[in-house]
Amino acid sequence: MSQKIEPIQHGRYYHIYNRGINGEKLFRENTNYEYFLRLYEKYIEPVVDTFAYVLMPNHFHLLVRIKLEEEIPDSARPDRFRKPVRSNDRKKPYQYFSNLFNAYTKAFNKRHNRSGSLFERPFHRIEITHEKYLRHLVFYIHNNPVKHGFADTIPDYTWSSYLSIMSVKPTKLKRDSVIGWFEDRDNFRLFHQKNHAEKEIEQFLID
Repeated sequence: MSQKIEPIQHGRYYHIYNRGINGEKLFRENTNYEYFLRLYEKYIEPVVDTFAYVLMPNHFHLLVRIKLEEEIPDSARPDRFRKPVRSNDRKKPYQYFSNLFNAYTKAFNKRHNRSGSLFERPFHRIEITHEKYLRHLVFYIHNNPVKHGFADTIPDYTWSSYLSIMSVKPTKLKRDSVIGWFEDRDNFRLFHQKNHAEKEIEQFLID
């Protein structure tokens, strides 16, 4: 459904989505997924809390909270701003995402001998306004590979946050918060084994 593009605000939750321009694949091989996640760690993790994600060949989904300005470390600022700086001198939140897309596009084009834009612009974002929608959006993100035929079941798909949330290994995902939305890990797993109608969160869906 069509959505008005609103500025990203600090301290708010968003469903963020983007896809390849003109149907272009964003990820052609495993190394593409791996490199995107490394760039995400570099450009995006310092300025967001990440709760869920999925990367698919031609698009991706994120559930994030944009950190408050005082939560963003100085190391995430441009070099010329490493000294004390007024809040209005900081980069706007969308600029961090633009830096990610630009860096990935440059590397992807070089590796695959292509040129030009790779991602649609502007990238899509919808603010999540109530916690009651978060569980269904987490499921929607994790179920997207099944919905689009890239996997038979949610645990089968490698490039999503589902397996990391189910794991006990260290992660930079806000795993405890996500598990808390489902009460415990068993309920998280059981919720993902059922089919849920998208009408519960259709105002927050983009594709």
